Amino acid sequence: MRRIVVCTNLSLDGVMQAPGRPDEDTRDGFQRGGWAVPYAAMQHIGATIGTAGGLLFGRRTYEDFFAVWPKRKESPFSAVLDAMPKYVASCTLHEPLPWVNSKLLRGEAATTVAKLKNSDGAHLVVMGSGELVRALLAARLVDEFVLLIHPLVLGTGRRLFGEDGPAVKLQLAGSTTTDKGVVIATYHPA
Repeated sequence: MRRIVVCTNLSLDGVMQAPGRPDEDTRDGFQRGGWAVPYAAMQHIGATIGTAGGLLFGRRTYEDFFAVWPKRKESPFSAVLDAMPKYVASCTLHEPLPWVNSKLLRGEAATTVAKLKNSDGAHLVVMGSGELVRALLAARLVDEFVLLIHPLVLGTGRRLFGEDGPAVKLQLAGSTTTDKGVVIATYHPA
């Protein structure tokens, strides 16, 4: 059985929207995109992604990653993403998916991801994909959170843990702090 690991950037007030670019996700008039870039925290999570058996995306994050990463040939992260299996939970996309090594998981997210989780292989990493994470959390499918908590408060934006989500107790499994003040905290459901 595979483990599902959620790895995401968060502001101190829990915002996960548009960490990478100003134009990444402007839903609801969000104008503070690109907030995580000065902290360069993603470079510290190589073990989480480097040992993964694949990436798990919701439609919106998959389309955003595909629009950016295959074009960044100068980045070693681009080659890693291209080579890695990518699973996309979506009811609206159709195969073939445009990004190499991508497979569509059609149907209700919790059901299709549960089937994938029950297969053999290394852990799956969910990056971004807030709606997918909330669905998986409600279905008790998340095995680990790797939260990159940035030392800033955005005050607005879409949050990882919404007001209508399930109550989940977490246990700290480890933490480290980058030289720029980002706390990388690993939690397991208690």
